[in-house]
Amino acid sequence: MKALITGGGGQLATDLKRHCRESGDEVVVVSRDELDITRAADVARLIELVRPSVVYNCGAWTDVDGCENDPARALEVNGFAVNTVGQCASEVGAHLVQVSTDYVFDGTKATPYVENDPPNPVSSYGRSKLVGEEAAIRLGASVVRTSWVISEHGGNMFSTVTRLLGAEGLLRFVEDQRGCPTWTTDLAVSMRELAGMRSEGIFHVTSGEAMSWFEFAQQVAEATGFDSGRVRAIRTVDLDPPRPALRPANSVLETTRPQVPARRTFQQHLVDASKRLDV
Repeated sequence: MKALITGGGGQLATDLKRHCRESGDEVVVVSRDELDITRAADVARLIELVRPSVVYNCGAWTDVDGCENDPARALEVNGFAVNTVGQCASEVGAHLVQVSTDYVFDGTKATPYVENDPPNPVSSYGRSKLVGEEAAIRLGASVVRTSWVISEHGGNMFSTVTRLLGAEGLLRFVEDQRGCPTWTTDLAVSMRELAGMRSEGIFHVTSGEAMSWFEFAQQVAEATGFDSGRVRAIRTVDLDPPRPALRPANSVLETTRPQVPARRTFQQHLVDASKRLDV
């Protein structure tokens, strides 16, 4: 395939680029500085020039609290820009793969969320991503909902926890938010698979194992040889200072779509990543 990846400076785009090139694809990657996806004329010009068979839209504003403080910008980047990218992709016959989020749900469901559960976002970030989802679905795209994205590079909770463990003192993480930490390498494999099949609709893609952020930090500590007893649990309401945006208490996603390929377990990834970090 010939692929165009937006948001090329991010952790997901980094692993997606690597996976696609290793699979024999021709890949063009553009960073946010190189392409502002909210500028329709620039998007149209680039897609017409590249003429890809698939567009992976990894461009997004993922600062949840920042989105809460500027909902208009969140809607422009995460919502309206998806329609722009998707329309331009369709004009050259390219299939759109759009990345979305567990934050389209309110987190009140007692069991994991599946693809046909009704969304009800409680934050500006979630609402903006839902607008993007709806635009992508109208255009026949693959919408990949995922959660708690982590990798061995870039700023994410895996790198944050390993950095904090290298210092002294106790670490406190919330125990009343549950989700599925998801490695970008897993996402990359699934996204390319869906692109190749030009699959339409919503797909839940995670690394499978549900846990709280407290449990996540404990597992990282154990895998990296640090004392997991330094990791302590805290409730969301006790965070100081409190977060501007609400987070869903239940972010656990399950898939009902057989097209999504099998992935490695969270623990397999964690052990390998810890070895490569040499911590």
